[in-house]
Amino acid sequence: MNLFLKSFSYIFHPLLMPIMGAIIYFATAPRFIPIEIIRVKLFGLMILTVLIPIVFYFFLKTSGMISSFDLKDVKERKIPLLLQSLLFFVVIKMIIDVYNYPELYFFFLGILFSSLSAIFTVLFGYKISLHMIASAAVTMFTITLSIHFSINLTLIIAAMFIVNGLVATSRLHYKAHTNLELILGFVIGILPQLTLVSYWL
Repeated sequence: MNLFLKSFSYIFHPLLMPIMGAIIYFATAPRFIPIEIIRVKLFGLMILTVLIPIVFYFFLKTSGMISSFDLKDVKERKIPLLLQSLLFFVVIKMIIDVYNYPELYFFFLGILFSSLSAIFTVLFGYKISLHMIASAAVTMFTITLSIHFSINLTLIIAAMFIVNGLVATSRLHYKAHTNLELILGFVIGILPQLTLVSYWL
């Protein structure tokens, strides 16, 4: 049971959720997008949102600037979150443009705002759940995609709510966060997506 719950913290890690949202978008968008373009976009997103942060985390760990990859100490979150925010900014400037992919553009812009909000909470000593921020953002994005494109994504949406529950259970089981930190993470993940949806829905 412990291994089962712990696996969800890794499978649905915050670094992987943004690209999951992109995959859901490209798989469901009812417009023609050449497969070569999709591959290039996903490759760029993989480098910027997954590979570079992983390399940077290893650098911080070996240099002693962070004690663990879980970032258990609130103070250790500042630099990784700043880097993450910078990388999301690069994504919306160089990878996903607002003219050709408005839905995906505002999804990443929402994630950027969520990341900046997480930095803001760190300044006040709060360790908001980054797992919940990421999974909540993808869940809200999937719901709005379903409405926007008028397509039935009920199964994906239901799966995402299950993911939210399992991730929250996993974080509570390992005492990584309190109930309040999980709830705030969920809210911070959803609110930017809801706020920006009026620009493309």
